Amino acid sequence: MSPATFKLNTGADIPAIGIGASPAKVPEGKDTARWLVTALKAGYRHIDTANIYGTEAAVAEAIESSGVPREEIFITTKLNWTKHHCIQDAIEESLNNLKTTYIDLVSHASLHQGAVDDGAMKYLLHWPQCADSEDGSDFPKNPDGTYKLTTRYHFADSWKQLELAYHRGTCRAIGVSNFSIKTLEELSLTAEVTPAINQVEMHPYLAQNELLSYCKGKGIMIAAYTPGGRNVVRSDPEIAQIATRYDATPTQVILAWHAARGTVALPKSINETRQRENLLVPDLQDKDVERITALDRNERVSNAADSHGQVYGWSFEQLGW
Repeated sequence: MSPATFKLNTGADIPAIGIGASPAKVPEGKDTARWLVTALKAGYRHIDTANIYGTEAAVAEAIESSGVPREEIFITTKLNWTKHHCIQDAIEESLNNLKTTYIDLVSHASLHQGAVDDGAMKYLLHWPQCADSEDGSDFPKNPDGTYKLTTRYHFADSWKQLELAYHRGTCRAIGVSNFSIKTLEELSLTAEVTPAINQVEMHPYLAQNELLSYCKGKGIMIAAYTPGGRNVVRSDPEIAQIATRYDATPTQVILAWHAARGTVALPKSINETRQRENLLVPDLQDKDVERITALDRNERVSNAADSHGQVYGWSFEQLGW
């Protein structure tokens, strides 16, 4: 079996596989709390949400309904990119939504892990860019359809606010999301606390080998969203062939690949059977890890550039992608 936990630079353990809690797009997934309860009962002890998802309250409801003690659950949430002007208030909002007094690092059960921290919350900068919050929209846009951003705030200054929350103990770990080597290097010029996590899109078609190597060298854990690469990656013939040899599903093989590379994976499924399957991953031979890594084509399936050549208002050059 693949490792149940990985070690963060804070000294705490983080479950190697979590459940993504972004809102489901299909009608049967609208009740987020319902499918998060099945995930918790299946053994997940790491839930990844965000303020902008609008699911923090559902996470709290699911935890209460599941009967799983709060101190066993690792909650990750993220700063809304429109709230860089009121970060401490934003943290308090998330704490209230989640019905907790701290934001998170914790553990796992079906993989036989016990609680490894006492239910802290991990808080991330969701994006390096900051959106203009004047109209109250989470996704403000200019007349030409591009995202409306502001330069009044910089992620390095916002990071200082997260450091305050970390030192107070409100956030047991702090990190970033969608950061590149370029933006991490810029952050390092003023940061006193090294990010514990960098959550990025990562899957066999987007292996991000240089970023992974860089983060390992800095002691920053990579957490992968869209870890299975959706159907385009799961249906790859090479993945299918390897899955057949291990008597596993393509998703199980891909999650095993993440574990072998030492990255946290955050798959999302509203289906109870698949939720359970995704916690049971094989141990891949080195040659199969290499075969999967060789599928890399630097292809983004979650956050590809829009018609303006941007991702949420920034070019690939600005993002360092």
